[in-house]
Amino acid sequence: MRRIILEAGEAFSESHLKRTGAFNAEALMAATSIIEDVRARGDVALSEYTLRFDSVALRAFRVPAEAIDAASERVEPRTAQALAYAAARIRDFHERQKQQSWFTVQQNGALLGSRVSPLDSVGVYVPGGRALYPSSVLMNAIPAQVAGVKRIVCVTPPTKEGVLDAAILEACRIAGVTEVYSVGGAQAIAALAYGTESIAPVAKITGPGNAYVAAAKKLVSGDVGIDMVAGPSEVCIVADDTADASLVAIDLMAQAEHDPLAASYLVTFSESFVDEVEAAIEGHLAASTRAKITSASLNGQGLAVVCPDIAAAFDAVNVIAPEHLEICLDSAFDLLGLVRHAGAVFLGKWTPEAVGDYVAGPNHTLPTGGTARFSSPLSVDDFVKKSSVIRYSPQALVDDAAAIITIADHEGLWAHARSVEYRKRLLEGGFA
Repeated sequence: MRRIILEAGEAFSESHLKRTGAFNAEALMAATSIIEDVRARGDVALSEYTLRFDSVALRAFRVPAEAIDAASERVEPRTAQALAYAAARIRDFHERQKQQSWFTVQQNGALLGSRVSPLDSVGVYVPGGRALYPSSVLMNAIPAQVAGVKRIVCVTPPTKEGVLDAAILEACRIAGVTEVYSVGGAQAIAALAYGTESIAPVAKITGPGNAYVAAAKKLVSGDVGIDMVAGPSEVCIVADDTADASLVAIDLMAQAEHDPLAASYLVTFSESFVDEVEAAIEGHLAASTRAKITSASLNGQGLAVVCPDIAAAFDAVNVIAPEHLEICLDSAFDLLGLVRHAGAVFLGKWTPEAVGDYVAGPNHTLPTGGTARFSSPLSVDDFVKKSSVIRYSPQALVDDAAAIITIADHEGLWAHARSVEYRKRLLEGGFA
């Protein structure tokens, strides 16, 4: 891991980071070409890209309902039970996020309110490649179902055998997914956004993916809704010498094993503790089944920041604005007020980031790359839309007419002003 030693009074800054971003120019160009091709040629283009990128020739993309039901028999019982347990926890948490429509009537008879309604359809992207992520199905589809979305579509790359992982299909069944398609990459995003002969378009696309998927989501944003443009995953751990170096090490590795571009940050107070953590990492790597990816990530993106005091440490945290933040300090909850920017905060030594990935309940689709400065975790709010509702009484229009006319005239919008003025005259009996 790279090290930065901050002296008293020295501030950590964005320039200390080596963030790669969600995608690069090459990914953007490739995604642009793929999207245009899928829009022009539909399923034919999807078939060609699936053969080129996934080495699978498919006659049909949709997974039959009976195959989804049959997946329950192919999933290891322990895995099925764990998915059901996680789904219940996720559903319970997100049920608490539901908002109700509301209306209020003022003294002059004006009715004002906000009407909350679910989106018509949502497309959930579930990555393939280095790992399989049934948890991503649960985290994206369950909030949509809780919100009341009727059509929930899942797209995910096929395996080399041309089928989908049974656990992903079981997660789809548990989470209320209504359609599943064996297609991935930027081409899947294009299909969800614009439709093909076999895949009808959706209103919004959610879910993580590689650089090409991120670029594609960026490109289709505006034509459809998206949750966020997610970059490489990241964790920041704040720990002092009282923390267990072995636990800190394994938690850094838990993020690093996702991807060579995943970022792991350690914010601490002494170089000797960094030495302890690095030694523990070496010990854990010997047993890791993903040692190559983990080492590449920690060597390329890992960073240890040694701070002079607690204030400097949390200043560094807020500059990083991490996707995941672990506070491995005594009285961690008391320090929560120092955190201004983080996607999810994990307090104390018994709360590794992995609990949030799977079963705690809060969503694991989180802002990355410092976007926690202005973004929030995926929630039920992402799957609803709100319409303002306004109904004026005659008295309310008379009360507000002068202010409306004054502002409209100042802005030079003649008809705006007259639309109110003429009604006011009618109410006052002075309009012929």
